[in-house]
This record gives sequence, C-alpha cells and structure tokens, in this order.
Amino acid sequence: MARYAMVFDIRRCIGCHSCTVACRTKNELPMDMIYNPVTTVGPTGVYPNLSMVHLPLICMHCDNPPCVDACPTGASQRRDDGIVFVEDKKCVGCLACVMACPYGARVKNHESGAVQKCDFCKDRVDEGKLPYCVLTCHQKARVFGDLDDETSEVYKLVNGERTVRLLAELGTEPYAFYIYG
Repeated sequence: MARYAMVFDIRRCIGCHSCTVACRTKNELPMDMIYNPVTTVGPTGVYPNLSMVHLPLICMHCDNPPCVDACPTGASQRRDDGIVFVEDKKCVGCLACVMACPYGARVKNHESGAVQKCDFCKDRVDEGKLPYCVLTCHQKARVFGDLDDETSEVYKLVNGERTVRLLAELGTEPYAFYIYG
C-alpha cells in the first residue's frame, strides 16, 4: 500500500501562486476559499543582504490527524494510503475539525455548509496522476509521491535532504515535508 506525501522545496518556490490558482480552479472554489495558500515572509535583513521566503501551506495529511478524531459524524477520514479527506455528504459543518487542526488547513464552504480542505486531488491520485498543484508548479518546488517507494522522488528527498515537518512536536506525524536553506 502506498503512503502518499508531498515535499515542498522552499528554496525553489518563487511565490507565483500558480498552485493556488490551479487548486481553486480544479475544485471550483468560491473566492473566499483557499486550500493551499502561499505565505510570504520578508523581505528580511538589511540592504543589500535581504531575503524572502515563500511558504506553501496545505493540509498536512497527518498520520495521527486530530481533525479525524474530532469529527462527530465520521465525515473527516483518513485513507490507508495516508490521504485525509472530508466526505461532504456526512459533514454537518459543526467546525469541530477546523478547531482541532493545528495547521489551519480546513475551511467552511458557506455555499454548501460543509468543511473542505486539500485532499491531494485523491481522484487524480487514484488514476495514477499527480495533484494539480504539483503539475502547475513550474519551479518544481512541489514533489508528490509514495513515501514507501524507495525509487520515488519523495522518498529520495525525505531521506536524502534536510527536511522538516511543521509543528512536528505535536505528534501529528504530517506527510508534508519542507526543504529549506
């Protein structure tokens, strides 16, 4: 069984937001909803030594997702391959999962009433295709694949580069990894 993960190389991200636009288009999101924002930090430093970092954010697809445990209806689920998703028809919009997510990765769709989030484009993944955000990243700052496949790019990056997980101290075991510096 695959265990899907995404690696973000923030050394390559230029903050173009093509990933955000591709996600919004694919998921037909209202203008007030974003599943994968890119946050810009900077510029910092003193001229001429300035730096700026673009930090892509998504659902971390945790191995121990607190959002799934918090959901009273079972709408928030985690598949065996690690993909965390929301089954819209079961979601009552109570926001328990939103409050439980330490990453702020869930948002309520005010049109449907359901909570929604990045699901790694699970329909595409099931067909052997890449998520749209990965396809549109012309800087190749996003890499998606099977963390258990020793031949996959994700496996090689996580095991060969200096990667970090956001808020790793919480024990959620996120399947989103960041390469920096």
